Amino acid sequence: MSTDEGTARLGALVGELHRLLRRSATRRANRTVLPEAQVELLLLVRDHPGISGRETARRLGTAPNTVSTLVHDLTAAGLLARERDPADRRVVRLHLTEAARTRIADHARHRTDLLTTALAALDPADRAAVRAAVPALDRLLATLRATD
Repeated sequence: MSTDEGTARLGALVGELHRLLRRSATRRANRTVLPEAQVELLLLVRDHPGISGRETARRLGTAPNTVSTLVHDLTAAGLLARERDPADRRVVRLHLTEAARTRIADHARHRTDLLTTALAALDPADRAAVRAAVPALDRLLATLRATD
């Protein structure tokens, strides 16, 4: 396998692993799968409580009206809270609701359980190789974030 083929395979594997874990963890939690854009917004708000709608659009690389629609849908679902900035009433600040925090924690727990079970099914050498790759994957993620 050439370097380009290996790199393409890595991208495909990471994508499929993400999708499979997301679907399986959501099913285990007995919840409906949220659209990826909604999940991205919730995770951004989790990491940046009180982020503005405008900053959310910038960080997600999407139009403000798209964020507005996502915020509306997530607010209606009880997963996101909007509040006006006291210093500038034109600015909306976003916060997770307790329901969203619970949903995210449940998803993380189920994802960890799925990975723990799958890793246990691998032979010890493969399990060690996957675990040994984690620091390098962290650095790869940091590099990609820096260029985003």
